[in-house]
Amino acid sequence: MAQVEATTERIIAADAEAVFDALADYRGARAKVLPEHFSEYEVREGGDGEGTLVHWKLQATSKRIRDCLLDVTEPTDGQLVEKDRNSSMVTTWTVTPAGEGKSKVVVTSVWDGAGGIGGFFERTFAPKGLGRIYDALLVNLAAEVEKK
Repeated sequence: MAQVEATTERIIAADAEAVFDALADYRGARAKVLPEHFSEYEVREGGDGEGTLVHWKLQATSKRIRDCLLDVTEPTDGQLVEKDRNSSMVTTWTVTPAGEGKSKVVVTSVWDGAGGIGGFFERTFAPKGLGRIYDALLVNLAAEVEKK
């Protein structure tokens, strides 16, 4: 089994603290910025960064739906880590300053991929598909925080 990784990044015209706070706000801002690939979104514990337990279904393709139950931690300033209890997937959100009034958001998901020919296709296509989903989320996030 090879590890699969998908990374997306975006510069957002808002302070890093405001962007991070929006990402960590699972009860408010985060729910608003999810693209149509996410369904059955539910905060089960917490709701603000560290200690949050959140559920959603992620529809990566017309046939591929992941049922995700994620524990959220904040290992360092400007970083959120979402560990899926239902799979090996770990998603890390990192927000850093990128000049005056701007921030850079990098989101990276890693998971243990399948073996064989299925694993080849997963390693080839899944990062691009997940990258598009997270890019849509980051576009929505930018629209949310830049209007304030």
